[in-house]
Amino acid sequence: MNKNQIGENAGIVWKLLSDNAHWDYEKLKDASGLSDRDLNAAIGWLAREDKIDFDIDNGHDRLFLHVNVYIG
Repeated sequence: MNKNQIGENAGIVWKLLSDNAHWDYEKLKDASGLSDRDLNAAIGWLAREDKIDFDIDNGHDRLFLHVNVYIG
């Protein structure tokens, strides 16, 4: 695994999350086709860039896109 591959995987995850739904981990894993290791690295990349947020639903983490809106 290298930084380029992690970035490409982050793009895959970002595209899936762009439907504005809240995705649970297993559904995101199935839809992306990524391994746990690759998916976790992609989630970390997006989290570090402040592109995603998390919520907890019945004890399960769900992920969704974080939208920054600046009016200035």
